[in-house]
Amino acid sequence: MTLNDSRILIIGAGLMGAGIAQVAAQAGHAVLLFDTRAGAAEAAKAKLAQTLDGLVIKGKLTADAVQATLARITPVDALAPVDLVIEAIVENLDVKRALFAELEAVLTPEAVIATNTSSISVTALARDMKRPERLVGMHFFNPVPLMKLVEVVSGLGTSPDVAQAVFDLAGRWGKTAVHARSTPGFIVNRIARPYYAEALMLLQDRAATPEVIDACLRAAGFRMGPCELMDLIGHDTNFAVTNSVFAANFFDRRFTPSLVQQELVDAGFLGRKTGRGFYRYPEGAPALPIVSIAPPRAARLVVHGRGALAERIAANVPEGLREFDSDWVGLAIDGRQLRLTDGRCARDFGPGTAVFDLPLAPVGDIAYAGDPATVAWLTRLGLVPRAVADLPGLVVARTIGMLINEAADAVSQGVCDEAGADAAMKLGVNYPAGPFEWLAFWSAAPVVALLDRLDQHYCGERYRVSPYLRRLPT
Repeated sequence: MTLNDSRILIIGAGLMGAGIAQVAAQAGHAVLLFDTRAGAAEAAKAKLAQTLDGLVIKGKLTADAVQATLARITPVDALAPVDLVIEAIVENLDVKRALFAELEAVLTPEAVIATNTSSISVTALARDMKRPERLVGMHFFNPVPLMKLVEVVSGLGTSPDVAQAVFDLAGRWGKTAVHARSTPGFIVNRIARPYYAEALMLLQDRAATPEVIDACLRAAGFRMGPCELMDLIGHDTNFAVTNSVFAANFFDRRFTPSLVQQELVDAGFLGRKTGRGFYRYPEGAPALPIVSIAPPRAARLVVHGRGALAERIAANVPEGLREFDSDWVGLAIDGRQLRLTDGRCARDFGPGTAVFDLPLAPVGDIAYAGDPATVAWLTRLGLVPRAVADLPGLVVARTIGMLINEAADAVSQGVCDEAGADAAMKLGVNYPAGPFEWLAFWSAAPVVALLDRLDQHYCGERYRVSPYLRRLPT
C-alpha cells in the first residue's frame, strides 16, 4: 500500500491544518482544505501565501516554488472522496467520531483516515467506524513545517499496512516518523511528563527557586528550563494534559498533577499569555546572582571512581591522586568529600560532605547541597555552583533519571522501541539527547540506585523503577 501520489483532504484550517496543507502541497500533493467555519479555508490559504512570500524575500524559497505550492491547495466547502484524509479539528472525542462517520459515507473503502490528535486514544476514536482498520494517528508537532517529528499511532484495529503507508509518506515529506501504540500520551507527551513533574516537586518541597531549576537544566543542554517552558505552554494547557494523562492511566501516582501548578491555574497566573506565571512578563526569569567563590586552596586531593566524569575531574585537578576502586565518583579534599549524587543526601555521609548534580555539559550552572567549603573545586571544572536543599537526586539527576525510567516503561509496554523514544524526544520537544542516549552515558546501575533512593525518600509509587530498566545490563 502506498500513499505517495495520493490526493489529500485536510479537515481543519487552523494553525495545524494549514501547516499540514503546506507540507503536503510542497511535497507535490493535490490538497483540498476544508473547514466548517465559513471562509476559514480561504483565509488560511491567504495567510500561508503571505508566509511563503516572506520566505521568498529571505531567499529560502523561489517565487515559482511558492506559486506551485499554492496552486496545489484548493479550499473546498464540502467533504470529498480522496485517497487520504488528515483531520486537525478540535480535541474532542465525540466531535471526531461524528466526523469519521460523515467521512465513511463519502470515502471509498480503501481510503485512509489519519487523525492529528495529540492525546485521544486512536482505538477509542475508531470504535464506531465501519472500517476501523483505516484509521491511524498522524501526530504532527507545531509548527508543522519546521518540526521534523511525526508520531504514527496505531490503535487496536489499525491495519499495519495503513500505519506503514502513513509512516512512509511522512518520510517522503521530509519528516522523521516513529511508530507508536495508542496509549495515553503516545510517546512524547508521556515521556516528557517528568521534565515538568520533577521541577514542580522541587518547588513543592521548596528545594530551589524556579530560576535556579531552569538554569541548571539549561546548563544540561535543554533549550528552556521546565518553569519557563510551562510559562510558555500555558499552565492551564500543561495542567490539563497532566490531568488527562493521570486519569487515562487510572490515576497512577507517577503522573499525579501538582498542587503548585493547580494554584497557578486557580490564580489565573497562566504564564506568558496572562503576563504572569512562575515569572512576570515581558521581563521573564530574573538573572541569577553572580557566584563569587574564593579559589580553592591547596590540599591533599584524591580523585575517586572511574568513568568519564572521574577522568574529567582528574584532568582539571592534575595535582590529585587517584583512587580507581572507590564506589563513588568525586573528589576528596583533606577530610572532606565532594561527591556526584547517587540519590543519597549530603547529610547521609555526615559533616564535611557536599553532593553535586549530574554534569551533562562541560560548563554552566550546577546544583549542589551540603558543605559549601568544598564547592569551590567545582569551578575548576568550569561549573557554577548553585545551592539547593539537601534532597535526593538534586535537579538534573532526578529529572534525567525519571525521563529514562518513563521511556523504559514505554518500551516495556510496547508503546515504541528505544530508537523511537530517542528520536521522538529529540525531534518532538528538542531534548539535547534521547533517554536511552543518556542511559548509555550514565549506565543502568546508578540510575536504578538513584530512583530506588528517591522511592525510599518519598515512600510512594512515583519513583518505582521500571522492570525493563532494572533488567538492563549494569
